[in-house]
Amino acid sequence: MVENNKSSISKADSIERIGKFWDTHDFTDFDTGADDVDFEISCAVPLELDLFSSIEEQAKIRGIKVETLVNVWLQQKLDEHRFSPGH
Repeated sequence: MVENNKSSISKADSIERIGKFWDTHDFTDFDTGADDVDFEISCAVPLELDLFSSIEEQAKIRGIKVETLVNVWLQQKLDEHRFSPGH
């Protein structure tokens, strides 16, 4: 919080009030002059150890990162299902 213990945008004086404010407002409605920020979202999906080892081996053979290979394979599978009749 900034001076006077109030949020600079919502003017709220507690975490709860700030939360309620942002439940009904969108940050893009406020021109704060803040710089745009690029970011990536990642997630974790548990895999069987043997399956992960096989994927690691295939990625190494192709000279790419495991996550790149997994993304390529998953996208290919989604594309197959998206364009095949009955799916």
